[in-house]
Amino acid sequence: MGPKTKKPGNKKKKISKAERLRQLQEEEERRQKEEEEARLKYEKEEMEKLEIKRIEREKWRQLEAKDLERRNEELEELYLLERCFPEAEKLKRETRLLSQWKHYIQCDGSPDPSVSQEINTFISLWKEETNETFEEVIGKSKLVLNLIDKLKLILLETPPYDLQDKIVTQYQGSILELQELLHCKFNTATEILLRQASTLADLDSGNMEKVIQDENITLYVWANLKKNPRYRSVRFSETQIGFEIPRILATSDIALRLLHTHYDHVTPLRPVPTSLQEHTSTITNLVRDEEKNLEAAISKEMQEECKQEENESNSVHEEEIKVEDQGETEVKMSSVQEEPEVTKCELEMKLISETVLAAQLLLLENAHEKPSDLDDNEVDLCQFTTLGGVYHLDILELPPQCKPMKGWMVVEILKEGLQKYIYPPETTEDFETEYSFPPIEVTLEVHENVIFFEDPMVARWDAEGKHWKTDGISNVSYKSEERLITFNLETFGPVTLIQDSHINMPYQSWELRPLDVNKVLLSVTTIFAEIQIQIKENLCMLASIKVNNKKHSSILEGRWMTPVSFITALKEAGLNIFPTRHSHFYVIINYKVPLTEMKAYRQMALLSSAFAFGWSRWNMLCDSKKVVFKVREHLRKEEPIEDPNWALLMFSGDRAQRLKIDEYSDTFSEALKEETEFHSTLYHMVKDFASEEAMEKIRSSNDQFIDSVGHMLLLTRVLSYS
Repeated sequence: MGPKTKKPGNKKKKISKAERLRQLQEEEERRQKEEEEARLKYEKEEMEKLEIKRIEREKWRQLEAKDLERRNEELEELYLLERCFPEAEKLKRETRLLSQWKHYIQCDGSPDPSVSQEINTFISLWKEETNETFEEVIGKSKLVLNLIDKLKLILLETPPYDLQDKIVTQYQGSILELQELLHCKFNTATEILLRQASTLADLDSGNMEKVIQDENITLYVWANLKKNPRYRSVRFSETQIGFEIPRILATSDIALRLLHTHYDHVTPLRPVPTSLQEHTSTITNLVRDEEKNLEAAISKEMQEECKQEENESNSVHEEEIKVEDQGETEVKMSSVQEEPEVTKCELEMKLISETVLAAQLLLLENAHEKPSDLDDNEVDLCQFTTLGGVYHLDILELPPQCKPMKGWMVVEILKEGLQKYIYPPETTEDFETEYSFPPIEVTLEVHENVIFFEDPMVARWDAEGKHWKTDGISNVSYKSEERLITFNLETFGPVTLIQDSHINMPYQSWELRPLDVNKVLLSVTTIFAEIQIQIKENLCMLASIKVNNKKHSSILEGRWMTPVSFITALKEAGLNIFPTRHSHFYVIINYKVPLTEMKAYRQMALLSSAFAFGWSRWNMLCDSKKVVFKVREHLRKEEPIEDPNWALLMFSGDRAQRLKIDEYSDTFSEALKEETEFHSTLYHMVKDFASEEAMEKIRSSNDQFIDSVGHMLLLTRVLSYS
């Protein structure tokens, strides 16, 4: 084959050196041009951004200047609105003062527990009464429990700055005396009942069984008359409540008593905190000093006015001018004399306002140190609470029985009274204790009006250490449907059920919604329950409760109570949504500065008659000096809207602003919503977008209603515990 011929199209044209240099030069010029355009564009954008920032800063400065200019005016208006809090406190003081008079005019024969002479006379007279049956003691116990509740309510409702130390000591001493005397009366009545055990014996078993029930007390008594070693299972009135006893008890002269008091008179009374007294007494002294100084200044001014008028009258000789001067003097003197009265009223309101503020602020201040020095297995009452009352479990020595003799019933009365049977005996060896004196199985019924969100824990009373302990208790099992709890107990004594006080904290969400004139609904949703509370004037009521999204009936529903009584009742029912100063040690909280939090609650209460407030997820992302929540106008009696148009407000205590973001934004921003301004108060903030009807409703709200709403917000602390 011959050589291949080259196709003419495959030959590339060579570029000259000059052409290549020209192309490179063009590319370099194009690159420089693009860089210059990019630089100019970047500079333009930066200038535009700087201009926008400058405009925003200027607008911000103008808004701040405008806010500062009207700040005093807004704060003065807020001060006038917040006079409702000292006014409500004055009403509460007057109510407390009238309580003694109301008790006096009732003339029902019951003592006034706040008067030491009357309560001491009542206690002395009851001690002299003997041979009372259990039914008679139960009848008297209703009055005693009422007296104890009144004293506790006085201690809780009266602010510490109005309580003297000697009065607190007197009331707490009266409470302890009544509690001890009541339990002593139950023991004496039990002894009288057990003396008649042989006459009350059951025909089938030959033993005595007695059950006495009341709204506050349930008594189960079993007397071992036959001493049958095979009869070891004691069950009361065909229920599962009772004991499984060892052989040694089945063959002994004993009686078993289960006294279930639906109240707790075993746990020591908590002392009234002295820190609040010290804090408020300082403020009280300062205001009183200011009052004295002002009175002195007024007195001095009056003297100067009098001297001036005297000089003027002496210098004038004409009768007509004299008369005119005297008339002017009278007018001036009367105006000066009227001034102190107005000033004293203002000072009184200022004094009350300052002490109320101090008390509210201290409610929000967290304790700096966690309670310590607890013994082994001791129950921390700052973390746990007793529920359902106390079960007094006792093994008693059977007293001598009544015997018929010639138409009479003769009984030997022991001088030492009712005696407890020591189990296990104190002088036993270890192997005897393990095999001859095993733990006793106990089955108890949980109080029907108490809610346990988890299986209850069992604690026993340590009489020596004066506290609840969890040792000596084993094999605990709980049947929630039957409300029965079974456990083994090494030694008998008072037993109670405990639950974590913070089981419903932190909250998942909350909402405060108007219902009617001076009436709102506070809803708090926790991991276990949804609790709805109605508030009107100076009363609160449990509207409804859902447990695990199911309606749960409670004895508290529909019962209007004062805020303090209502809070106590909720706690005793297991519905504790009221943090204490130590709660932050046991719950992860969203800490907020107490002063900011307090101001927010007070101003929310002022607006609560016409505006709904709600939880916002952004409250956790803003710093501790600010709070964020939802707000919207709500005037009609309507059901909650599924997706209402909420506004987001941020409040620092001194400044309120409406946020640009909403609840569904991607990130948190403190940017101000367009066409809105700063204000010094929440009242003036919502006034910018509120209707005249809403503002009129706010201005006409009841003082006691606003105070009750604020008090409930302060005690639930929804902004810190959500």
